Amino acid sequence: MRICVFASGKGSNFSAILKAIDEKKLSSQVVAFVTNKPGCGAELIAKEKDIKTFHFNSSDLITSLKNLKVDFIVLAGFLKKLDENFINSFENKIINIHPALLPSYGGAGMYGMNIHKEVVKNKEKFSGITIHFVNENYDEGKIIFQKKVDIHKDDDENILAEKIHKLEHECYPWVIKKFEEDKVKIINGKVEILN
Repeated sequence: MRICVFASGKGSNFSAILKAIDEKKLSSQVVAFVTNKPGCGAELIAKEKDIKTFHFNSSDLITSLKNLKVDFIVLAGFLKKLDENFINSFENKIINIHPALLPSYGGAGMYGMNIHKEVVKNKEKFSGITIHFVNENYDEGKIIFQKKVDIHKDDDENILAEKIHKLEHECYPWVIKKFEEDKVKIINGKVEILN
C-alpha cells in the first residue's frame, strides 16, 4: 500500500509505523505526510525521512495525494476534522487510532491527555485503544479493533498515557498489516478482521 500519514503532534505512532516498515513487518511505504501544525515533531520526522509533506489547508490535497497514488490514509494523532468530500475520495481507506475505548471518551476536544485525565478522574477500571474508520464526525466511524489496558488505583494520567502509547505502537502496525493482507472486511455493516 502507498500510505499517507496525517499527524499534528510529536509523531510517536508515525515513528512506530516507519519502524515496522524498516523492520520489514509491513510491506507498505509512506509516500506522503500531512499536518495542520507546521513544525510539529511528526513533520520533522517526515522531513528527516524525505517524505513529501503537505500542509492540511492546501485546497487541492485530494489531487496531490491521488497523483502520488496514495491508496491508504493513517491518522496518527491528527486533530482536524476531515470533510465529507475528502472522506468520500478515500472511502474505507482512512483509519484513526483513538486512545480510549469508543464510544466512551470520544468527540471534539477528546484527545491525548484530555482523555486520560477524564478516565482517571472517573475512576475507570480500564481504558484502551480503538482503531476505527474515519467518517465526517469525530470518533464515530466503524470500529475495526479495540484492546483494553487495566488501570491500577494509583495510576495517574501520565502512567495511563504510557500504557496507552505502548498499546498503540504495538497494535497500529498490526492492524495496518491486516489491511495489507486484505483481511479487514465489512460484513453486514460490521468490521471483521480475518485470520
